[in-house]
Amino acid sequence: MRTLSIFIFLFLSLSTISFSQTKISGKVLDEKKKGLPGVNVLIKGSYDGSTSKDDGSFEFETDEEGPQVLVFQLMGFKSIEIAIHCEGNAIQIPDQILVEAITEMNAVTISAGAMEASDEKKSVILRPLDIVTTPSAMGDIVGAFQTLPGTSTVGNDGRLFVRGGDASEVGIYIDGMRVGNAYGSTAGNVPTRTRFNPNLFKGTFFSTGGYSAEYGQALSSALALNTKDLSIRSQGDLSIMSVGGGYAHTLSSEKQSLTFSANYFDLKPYQSLVKQNFDWERAPNGWDIELSAQKKLAKGGLWKILARTESGGMEIWQPEPGQEGRGQLIRLRNKYSFAQSNWKNAFENGWTLFAGAALSSNFDDIRIDSIRLERKNQLAHGKFTATKDFSDRLSMNTGIEYFNHQFDESLVDLNFSRDYVDHQFYFFTEWDYYLNKNLVFRAGLRAGQSSLNKEQWLDPRASLAYKISESSQVSFAAGSFSQMPVENLRVLNQTLKNTESNHLILNYLLQKEGITFRAEGFYKGYENLVVFEGYPQSPQNPTNLGKGYAQGVDIFFRDRKSIKNTDYWITYSFVDSKRQFDQFQSEVQPSFAPKHNFSVVAKHFILDLKSQLGISFSMNDGYPYHNPNDGEEMSSKTESFQSLSFSWSYLPRPNLIIHFGVNNVLGRENVFGYRFAQQANSQGVFESIPSGQVAPRFLFLGIFLTLSKDKNANQLNNL
Repeated sequence: MRTLSIFIFLFLSLSTISFSQTKISGKVLDEKKKGLPGVNVLIKGSYDGSTSKDDGSFEFETDEEGPQVLVFQLMGFKSIEIAIHCEGNAIQIPDQILVEAITEMNAVTISAGAMEASDEKKSVILRPLDIVTTPSAMGDIVGAFQTLPGTSTVGNDGRLFVRGGDASEVGIYIDGMRVGNAYGSTAGNVPTRTRFNPNLFKGTFFSTGGYSAEYGQALSSALALNTKDLSIRSQGDLSIMSVGGGYAHTLSSEKQSLTFSANYFDLKPYQSLVKQNFDWERAPNGWDIELSAQKKLAKGGLWKILARTESGGMEIWQPEPGQEGRGQLIRLRNKYSFAQSNWKNAFENGWTLFAGAALSSNFDDIRIDSIRLERKNQLAHGKFTATKDFSDRLSMNTGIEYFNHQFDESLVDLNFSRDYVDHQFYFFTEWDYYLNKNLVFRAGLRAGQSSLNKEQWLDPRASLAYKISESSQVSFAAGSFSQMPVENLRVLNQTLKNTESNHLILNYLLQKEGITFRAEGFYKGYENLVVFEGYPQSPQNPTNLGKGYAQGVDIFFRDRKSIKNTDYWITYSFVDSKRQFDQFQSEVQPSFAPKHNFSVVAKHFILDLKSQLGISFSMNDGYPYHNPNDGEEMSSKTESFQSLSFSWSYLPRPNLIIHFGVNNVLGRENVFGYRFAQQANSQGVFESIPSGQVAPRFLFLGIFLTLSKDKNANQLNNL
């Protein structure tokens, strides 16, 4: 009897357990309503669960009772949690749709017109190390970017020309703040350089068109340079070069760092050793002092300061066509200062705020024989932006900007001057929406207002990118861009309106490990370009009656994988550009827009010799120029430009770098155009003088020594 009682008790207990189990079933689908296999479905906080089958169905039983949470999980998708109530009855779960999670690693990015180099982006184009080791660049930021697609090398200028546009149509920014007079002042036909050292920066954003609504006042391109955050160590860096020298000292701690540098250059000793094509009275010379500081603030904020002041000058004789003697003596003295401060903080609620202020001040004292001209140019810029990722699919970047632009020029001896002050206000907003990880749409709008010419304008912009495969994508961009005319024309007619361009860009990008290939077609239409009477040296009556276009294709290939210890890239650009501008009465091909541009850069590291060898070659099909002896405007063309450059970097000790470079190794006599006399001679011929290179070659030798507790540290650590 006792045995029978125990048997009945166990039977009833097992029956109770059996009846208390809950059967849960359902189906999991993807966004296309197709069954999603491999999804983990489980009761939160328990071991009860199952995995979905090939058709997305699942089924399991649980002993849990009462209110529970059912979790759906699959790597690469957003998890779902739903509430259920287990009472021992079967539960049929409604179809659940898992949405694919979008991250920086798997999401498509808009690449039309944009080339980025930073720690955050997968598409690395030119890092600071690439800039300083590109042989033809000689450490100049713009010199390195001239090897990228869409750019043209204009040897007697040195600035950045993009897709048929003038160098003034490229906006340069540091940490999002506009830099006024980013290039050093120079005399006519003497190439210039950017003022800032590549060592300052951690990354770059270079757009050949169709750029973000955050940037404006540039018809062609935006070049955004981002300064480093905290320096990694305290150290001193001594530089001894064939053209001068300098010293930089960095103090660094866990939460702040400060770098102070001073440099001096004088080409007089160098020019006494190397033959020059120009007639120098006083070789270019100057000095600069720079301070950069970074500080981590409470709650994750970062505060940066950058300040620079410099002074330089030159004296050069420029011969006049059809005249004997040394020509005009041009004396130039320049003083420049730039300062900016910015703050950025990412908050826990998803908002990221940025605030910055910058001031650029440029003063040129120019003497042309007995005529003295003083020119002052100041640009103040204030900016505030707010960005937020509302989800992994929707993000926003919105901001306001204020510019104060003051320009003044005067003929000192004649007591004559003219000037203007312009207050400009801007609002911009840009939204990115990911339809899925393979498709993103961006819409932007930039609104502006000028107090000087009483003009208001709107520039809409849009982009679309689609990911074809894990390594390739296509992008499309379109937009309107506005820019005020250059200062020397605007001061003559202060009612001049914005010049305008409209961009269309189609881009294909392929990226695999160590391989990058880009192909991009573009079209730019110009309106309201400025035309004037007379000559560029003395323009008169400027008006917005010009127009034009630029169209073409860019090809870029970079390979850091196929050849051991070798990095190389190849660039080809075709640009068909015509515009009515300056003194021209018809649409002509500009002198700064060669049709065919080609460059190749290669760097090879030889471990046994502790050396890196670099070689670069650039060429184009020649520069158009206007010959007044012909009846047609801009009907003449120079011979092809070609330049081969070489560099060698040697590390005899971990903290010592010796760098040697030479431009135009073969000494090719490149001509960039001709200067013609304004009056014909007695035979009715306008005599001319070629505009060529400063010297057959430029040679550079630098010794860079780093002093620190870590004897293995060198200046490459900053790049």
